[in-house]
Order: sequence, then structure tokens, then C-alpha cells
Amino acid sequence: MVSTSASASAASDYSAWAESRRATVTAPQGSLALVLTHWSAPGEPAVDDATARAGHPVDALLTRLQRTDIETGLPQEGYRIWRQDSPANEAFEDIERWDYDPAWVIEGRFELVDEDRVVPFEHIKDGGATRGLPVSGDLVFEIDGTEYRLAAFDTNYGGPKLHLVFGDRTNGAESYGAGRFLFLDHPGATGDLAPGDSTPVTVDFNRAVVPPCGFSNQMNCPLPPLQNRLPFPVRAGEKKVRFAGDFAL
Repeated sequence: MVSTSASASAASDYSAWAESRRATVTAPQGSLALVLTHWSAPGEPAVDDATARAGHPVDALLTRLQRTDIETGLPQEGYRIWRQDSPANEAFEDIERWDYDPAWVIEGRFELVDEDRVVPFEHIKDGGATRGLPVSGDLVFEIDGTEYRLAAFDTNYGGPKLHLVFGDRTNGAESYGAGRFLFLDHPGATGDLAPGDSTPVTVDFNRAVVPPCGFSNQMNCPLPPLQNRLPFPVRAGEKKVRFAGDFAL
């Protein structure tokens, strides 16, 4: 049984996390500020800075990115423009979320399957095509006596992380329609695990977040694969972004 003081501390931590999330999405390079993502044709050179910045204020941020084209396999050069005066930033009111619920802090395990395993993930702007993402293991836990095994891909988000993209029965009604994200410290980052090994892990759904594409239509977010679509509502963490008036992405 969780003590009253521990519960109060967890709720306080949750409030601090919520404030941190607001600061992150409203930052100069927060998701709300993204007004343009542009990709050159596969194999073509990157657009020069002057052309990329044309029509934007001098304080707009320009960042570069690269990817491999799905159809040709050729490299693609891209850039993004971030503006604090973006329509989304100006219309943003809050991120709606559920109150902290200790029942959604789930103890489970991480099973290292294969450090080189790649799983296809569909992305919201790729028209049904998939991109292979590195998934070195599975998150395994039980809810109401049923075991669930979810694929979380490896990423670096302020350090080695597992990036869980999941769906549940709240999507589209109570929460963001395309699913939500959850980041966990990567249990296999130390290199101590061998394929087939497992280690305890805590999956705290109170830290579930609206993905970047819920803040900007210039983001291309991965969608939950079939095995990550939970057959019950997860009423924990962030629900959806609230904008003023009739603003919509």
C-alpha cells in the first residue's frame, strides 16, 4: 500500500512534470513553433539558408535534418523553420491531462530480444509506408491478469531511451487520435544484458504525452503498431492539446 506522503510526493512530481512539459512545447524550438518542414528531392542537395529563410522573420530558427527516402533509398536533405509567433503558439491554451493516478504505474520487465532487430513503423505523413526503427527488446507487463508485450524503439532523448508509441481506447474521443508517446530510460543501455535476458522496469502511464504532431502539422510522427494498441482505456497522462477559439492544425 502506498503511503499518503509518497502519494502526495508523486502527485507533486507530476505537477512539476506537467509544468516542464508546457515549457518544452512553448520553447523557441518547441513543437508549437514548427511552421515548416521541407525535404529536397531524393539525392538532391540541401536548400541554401537564404532560400530556406525567405519570407520568415530574422529571429526564426532554421535547423537541418536528414533521412533516407522510403521509395528510392537515397539520402534526403531537409530543413525546418521554427517561429515563436506561429499560429499554433499564439492559439495554444494548455495540454489537457488526467489527474495523477498511482494505479497506472505498472511494474513489468524489459526483455532484450536482439540489439539489431528492426520493426516497421508507419508514420502519419508517409501514406501507409513504413520506416524500420531499431527495437532491441520488448516491454512486458500484466494488467488485470493479462500479459501485454509492447515494442518500444531505441532513441536518444537526453540519453538512451525507449520510445513507446501506443494506442488505447481513449484515442480520438478523450485523448489524441493518433496515439500517445511514453519515454523510459533504456534498461539495456549499460550493455549488461544479452539477448534473452530481462530486467525489471516501471512503466508509468502518467507520463504519457501527446506526440509532436498534436502540436504542429509539420511533424511526421510514428503511429502505434498493431501490437501496441491496448484494448482498454488508459486514462492517465496527457489527453490532447487545447487551442483557443476555432483554431485547428
